[in-house]
Amino acid sequence: MNNLDLPVTRYAANGDINIAYQAMGTGPLDIIMVPGIVSHVEFMHELIGYTAFLRRLSTFARVVTFDKRGQGLSDRISGAPSLEVRMDDVRAVMDDVGSKRAVIVGFSEGSAMSVLFAATYPERVVQLVLIAGFALASEFQSANLEERIAQRVRNWGTGELIKTVIAQQASNPDAISQFGKLERNAASPGGIKAILLLNAQIDVRPVLPNVRVPTLVLHRQTDAQIPVALGRSLAAQIPGAKFIEYPDGDHAFWSGDTEPMIGDIEEFVTGHRDSSSSELERVLATVLFTDIVDSTRSAAAMGDQAWRRSLDSHDQLARQMLERHRGILVKNTGDGILATFDGPGRAVKCALAFSTAAKQMGLPLRAGLHTGEIEIRGQDVGGIAVHAAARVMAQSQASEVLVSRVVTDLVAGAGLKFTERGSYELKGIPGRWDLFAASA
Repeated sequence: MNNLDLPVTRYAANGDINIAYQAMGTGPLDIIMVPGIVSHVEFMHELIGYTAFLRRLSTFARVVTFDKRGQGLSDRISGAPSLEVRMDDVRAVMDDVGSKRAVIVGFSEGSAMSVLFAATYPERVVQLVLIAGFALASEFQSANLEERIAQRVRNWGTGELIKTVIAQQASNPDAISQFGKLERNAASPGGIKAILLLNAQIDVRPVLPNVRVPTLVLHRQTDAQIPVALGRSLAAQIPGAKFIEYPDGDHAFWSGDTEPMIGDIEEFVTGHRDSSSSELERVLATVLFTDIVDSTRSAAAMGDQAWRRSLDSHDQLARQMLERHRGILVKNTGDGILATFDGPGRAVKCALAFSTAAKQMGLPLRAGLHTGEIEIRGQDVGGIAVHAAARVMAQSQASEVLVSRVVTDLVAGAGLKFTERGSYELKGIPGRWDLFAASA
């Protein structure tokens, strides 16, 4: 598979039910990713960071993802599958890909089933990794369970779940819209109700002492979906389990700075940590983030086909502007771009030209720039400088190009003008930041 290609969806038969799965990478060991409450093996690749996370794992393993029965591209069923049934579906997927033994990585709700699988089929499990997991569902659910489930069902398909799964994107209307689409693709309201009712009964505490495979439990302290205390408790009840917690981050394993977590997984399953975790290429660059103002409202007003044509025009314009100013397109973000430049002056000029041209097309942009050290991660980039540029953009108004003070200091004498916009606290980044609006 080419590094830029997405894996092909295949199906594993378990009786009359077909389980959709994808495999990525050709490493010497297999990793089976057990999903959380919602999944769709194809649409999940639309979520920022998800594909990059799997590709990073695939540098040292063959990575298999799947949709549990009743969800995503797997066959729909009546009711919800029990942990025992889901466990058998994992066996069916492993058989179909020819995996005799694998590392089982369970996420969120999937952690409970992964524990059960490891205890039941230890001969098929090399190691067990549990991310943002729990043993007893009632420990993090509100007292009024029926009302909570009814509210979740009423809001299903709106993206409401993003508030606790990817909290850092909870104020981004485009991210909410995208997550709502994931919800609708993953399950119907009736289907998710059945799953929620079943999940409320999860209690694998009696099974935990029977887990005899090496186990790694990972949890973020700021997880808004599953409190970190439940991860600590889960690890404490598994004989010999290793527990690592991270000071910040979302519930979704693919969100934010994922390298520490991936590095810990790599070290646990391979015994070393010599991939990109310790040898990331670091360079100084100017990072540009843009997005289209009120894109969700514009899409609704224009209709899908017209909006798609506008996005195509936007993407073509972005490529032209980047080529003209020697920028590198890292990726499209749905309704915007992430790009890098080796010169801050050209970066600002590109942002201004792009903003002006896009406005003439009826697509006003927000743009933010920051210069700092970035990490080259294959086709992607990471590091504080990337997060800072995104946060600067978030403060921008329509058709405005905002930059950090370091950018203004570096382009002195380049014929650019800057107007003070004030001092801001940028979410997740220490200190106060002086921001400036750029003009030619």
